Amino acid sequence: MDAHAFFEATGIAFEFAGVAAMAVGFVVAIVLALVAWRRQRSGAVAFRTLRESFGGVILLGLEILVAADLVKTVTSTPSLTDALVLGIIVLIRTILSFSLQVEIDGVAPWKRALLTTGPSVVAHAARSAMRTPDGGEQPAGM
Repeated sequence: MDAHAFFEATGIAFEFAGVAAMAVGFVVAIVLALVAWRRQRSGAVAFRTLRESFGGVILLGLEILVAADLVKTVTSTPSLTDALVLGIIVLIRTILSFSLQVEIDGVAPWKRALLTTGPSVVAHAARSAMRTPDGGEQPAGM
């Protein structure tokens, strides 16, 4: 396998991984929201859990798709048009990622780092789904 074919396959693999992450993550987000609703009987909590967890999944998928675009562009025949198209795609995806992150966290990413020590958005949503209405934690097997 020559280098061009390898990098083309790598770009396709990244695209597949990005789409798969969003598809699988959507199912996981739905399950987390259903668990939150079942345990707390609150539609608001379930919706917030779904929104936070699926927002994190979309962010992950967008990051992977940007990587796919970069791999495909770097391995293609260089042209000004290709570079411009890549720049526009990366700009759009970066703006989407930024706005999703602000929407999920309610704070700009550089300020979020000062407020938290790093649990991921999906882990936070999973913990929220595990809480009981009185604020306690349910055992993992329930």
